[in-house]
Amino acid sequence: MSTLIVPPVPVSPRDDAIKLHRAFKGFGCDTAAVIEILAHRDAAQRALIQQEYGSMFSGDILKRLASELSGDLEKAVMLWMHDPAGRDAIVTKNALSINNLKAATEVICSRTPSQIQTMKQHYYSRFGVHLEHDIGRHTSGDHKKLLLGYVSPPWNESLEVDKLIAESDAKALYNAGVKRLGTDENTFIQIFGERSRAHLAYVAAAYYHMYGHSLKKAVKKETSGNFEYGLLTLLKCSENPGKYFAKILHNAMKGLGTDDSTLIRVIVTRTEIDMQYIKAEYAKKYRKSLVDAVHSDTSG
Repeated sequence: MSTLIVPPVPVSPRDDAIKLHRAFKGFGCDTAAVIEILAHRDAAQRALIQQEYGSMFSGDILKRLASELSGDLEKAVMLWMHDPAGRDAIVTKNALSINNLKAATEVICSRTPSQIQTMKQHYYSRFGVHLEHDIGRHTSGDHKKLLLGYVSPPWNESLEVDKLIAESDAKALYNAGVKRLGTDENTFIQIFGERSRAHLAYVAAAYYHMYGHSLKKAVKKETSGNFEYGLLTLLKCSENPGKYFAKILHNAMKGLGTDDSTLIRVIVTRTEIDMQYIKAEYAKKYRKSLVDAVHSDTSG
């Protein structure tokens, strides 16, 4: 006996817009309906819902959502309504504006060069200022040099690695750090900021093979503050971005209280990028599903 396979019901942006309009009407907002619709639509579908809502009800759905929602739900939904590059631009702008340099560094240094390129376009079109300008205003020293170097062309996303150059880079980093008194930060900035992810991951492996300790350990010993955080983010994301974000989420939820802003930032910005890998790494490292962890640490 054959099994009847029922095809999924096609999503209608028009129907979604009508349901959202109903959710906004009356006393209070039907937040469950808002979540049920928007949390299960991708970026293209959400853009169509915005268009349909505007044409049918002569209003801006973003403004309506902002007026109907509040607190962490408002922050999450408002961020979710944008596409990935738009979200990155908004998060980075907000982080730089309130001097949350760790969050800004996380976003910038965890993105691939092509993601940075697209984000920069959104940043300028939305805020009327170049990302480099705001980085220059809000950061300083080696941290500023690293970020500006990373967001500026030429960009390298090659998966091919020249092993001789990688081994030469590993030696240069050793000579610039552990081997000498003081640190030659410019060598770290050049190699970490200009090399591809594949190349940097190989440099880290070569470094350990050549000197018997990890490049990550050398970075922690030789640098500090936001500069150290940027270097470590670039290094960890060259090796395993899913593992990197799993740890950030775990740290946001461990101990007393929850770092809601970090939780929202990471989950919302990575959901359409690599969340399946983050979930797998989280379960592997912490013996608990990310869904269960979020469920037990949040409410409402």
